[in-house]
Amino acid sequence: MENNIDKGRKGELIAKEYLVSNGYNILDINYRNKIGEIDLIALDKDILVFIEVKTRTNTKFGYAYEAVNRKKQEKIIYCSQLYIKQNRLLDYQMRYDIIEVYLTPNLKINHIQNSFC
Repeated sequence: MENNIDKGRKGELIAKEYLVSNGYNILDINYRNKIGEIDLIALDKDILVFIEVKTRTNTKFGYAYEAVNRKKQEKIIYCSQLYIKQNRLLDYQMRYDIIEVYLTPNLKINHIQNSFC
């Protein structure tokens, strides 16, 4: 039986493959700094995208995106600002997305673009 960490890693891998197959260029995976972590960082053409991946096996306790509350959003935003400064990416437009991965018999991926800012 998989634990939550294994499910999360599996979901991130599925999300990464989904993004690559849709033309995204992956810049970083599980980026960490003193503020927090961002699951995936990618370029969608000329837009810098910070992606939070949420993986679930069912919706018994709600939809995956609901786990990205305001506090989590703020942490991702502050973390992304540090990433931008460290990597001198100030000239890019940016976007915050959530990808829901449902590990059900019929795998479901839901990509929510511009999910917060």
